[in-house]
Amino acid sequence: MAHAYSHLYGLQTIGLRFFTVYGPWGRPDMAMWLFIEAMLKGEPIKVFNRGKMQRDFTYIDDIIQGVKASLFNEGLDKFEIFNLGNHKSENLLEMIEMLAKEAGTEMKKDLLPMQPGDVEATWADIEHAHSKLGFKPTTSISEGIPKFVRWYREYHNC
Repeated sequence: MAHAYSHLYGLQTIGLRFFTVYGPWGRPDMAMWLFIEAMLKGEPIKVFNRGKMQRDFTYIDDIIQGVKASLFNEGLDKFEIFNLGNHKSENLLEMIEMLAKEAGTEMKKDLLPMQPGDVEATWADIEHAHSKLGFKPTTSISEGIPKFVRWYREYHNC
């Protein structure tokens, strides 16, 4: 639809695909938020596909850098699509362990089967975003998780 409008009406259209964004002010329905919330309440977390999942976790500051680059870049074509991600798949169980360690809590897991329509792994190919926008994420998950947990605790007074 965006491509058609771009072609028919000469509108520049830029599509951005975000990959598993986390950090301050994130969506409360995303895994990292749900996990930390449950951990701090002492509740089990729901882990689908029995934890055999990988995600390209991307810290919000890196996403913002990519969004700004797409807004203020003069050299883009009329129609562009960019993947904005960390360019690295992380093991879900390892992420959960990092989160629990940072929160100083025990981890209780409810290992569940794969959800219908879900995928085992995500990974952002950011070559196009890198070449056209100069997009280069800088926040590793080991740096981002402590920032997120600190923000979460301060925001929720816990």
